[in-house]
Amino acid sequence: MTKTAVKPAPATASGDRSRRPNRRRRILLVTAAAITALGLVALLFGGVLFDPSAAAESEPTMTPTQIIPLVILVVMFVVATKWPLNIGVMGLVASFGVGYFMLGMNDKEILADFPASIVLTIIGVTYFFSMAQRNGSIDIIVQSCVRMVRGKTLLMPWVFFLMAAALTALGTFSPAAVALLAPAALGLAYESRIHPVLMGAFLINGAHAGGFSPLSVAGVLVHDIALKNGFPISQGALFSASFALNFILSALTLVLFALMGKLRDKHANEYDGMETPRAGRPNGQQLLTLALILAILVCTLGFHLPIGFVALSAGLLLALVNIKEHKTFIGGVSWSTVLLVAGMITYVSLLQHVGVIDTLAEQALALGAPLLIALVLCYVIGVGSAFASSTALLTAFIPMAGPLLATSSLSASGTVAALAIAATVVDVSPFSTDGALVVANAREHDRQRVYRQLMVYAGGVVLVAPALAWLLLVPTGIM
Repeated sequence: MTKTAVKPAPATASGDRSRRPNRRRRILLVTAAAITALGLVALLFGGVLFDPSAAAESEPTMTPTQIIPLVILVVMFVVATKWPLNIGVMGLVASFGVGYFMLGMNDKEILADFPASIVLTIIGVTYFFSMAQRNGSIDIIVQSCVRMVRGKTLLMPWVFFLMAAALTALGTFSPAAVALLAPAALGLAYESRIHPVLMGAFLINGAHAGGFSPLSVAGVLVHDIALKNGFPISQGALFSASFALNFILSALTLVLFALMGKLRDKHANEYDGMETPRAGRPNGQQLLTLALILAILVCTLGFHLPIGFVALSAGLLLALVNIKEHKTFIGGVSWSTVLLVAGMITYVSLLQHVGVIDTLAEQALALGAPLLIALVLCYVIGVGSAFASSTALLTAFIPMAGPLLATSSLSASGTVAALAIAATVVDVSPFSTDGALVVANAREHDRQRVYRQLMVYAGGVVLVAPALAWLLLVPTGIM
């Protein structure tokens, strides 16, 4: 408190704004930690609480060699949530510390499960699409769609939903898709008097709707993790489920805003308007890029070629056309995501090596109610993802579903899809990259209101979305 009072601020208003979000963030972090702790307690000790006779039976217990790496994993998530440190780097360092000093492994053994194919996919996709963004090819697609709905106000949120879904389905990361579309989406929202939170929610939901396509990094990641853990899932079913759930959530959001009378935003008339840039005829480089996007679709969907190599090949062809800017294209690769995925998967593989995942899953099965366990996992991953990395949580939680699926009649595709969707739909939170991008693109004097209302909306999503994903996909066995 003294620190806050003494520390100088450039402006009183901005100081108040920064203190209030920090306080709310601390409150939500404590709530998230409490819910996560309760979920872990339910998983670890639920069998004894609900079935006392289970205590007398031979129930698996965790050894110090298993407890210490698990505690390190929890600490990593807490640190990555509080400070802007890459959890993948921590994962690689922790893999070295645990593997070398605790387990006596050498570097080759520690890196035995390093996800080379997933890393290549991330590098290839982000390399190509950063070039497509820089040369204006993505802008051509966006501006063409925007011009088609001028004057049709109620269609605009759905158009941005579909545009974001198309971008992520083609392999663009959801934060990249939101970053590309948010300026036009929020500007048109103010100009057309659509509530900016409604438009932002549709944009983020759309990005997640296409986020698990067979071409996307997230879709490939979830499929590969499930396959590696012995329960292959349908990539098409995962994509369909993600699209359907986000579509339903967007429709419910529209109904909610209509019931509250907030479809029209009374503050929007203060906006000074946005001039939508006109896209001229595509130049030669843009035509080549659009043709390459089509070629990537044909090669990966039609001939089942690995998207990482295909995207790198397409990117190299574009780089040869514009050789002077090749260094900037390399900079467009999402190296932070590469580190995150590589570090987390390597460390989780180490946890599997010492039996942590199997022991946790066996203790969870002591609950005797697979549906309840799946619901708890959905909420734990959903609440945690509102503050931490969705990708990191997916790499940690999907392996836990393996023993559960092996000893129950639950659908593998449905359960994994529910976990994946619960982990991503909550990224509408202003503490996540997608939510923060929406707030950043709001009008300067309106950002505090958008932040506050987006946080309330995100709280509702955290409460409803994991249960909705579980209800529609797990008990029904629809997948």
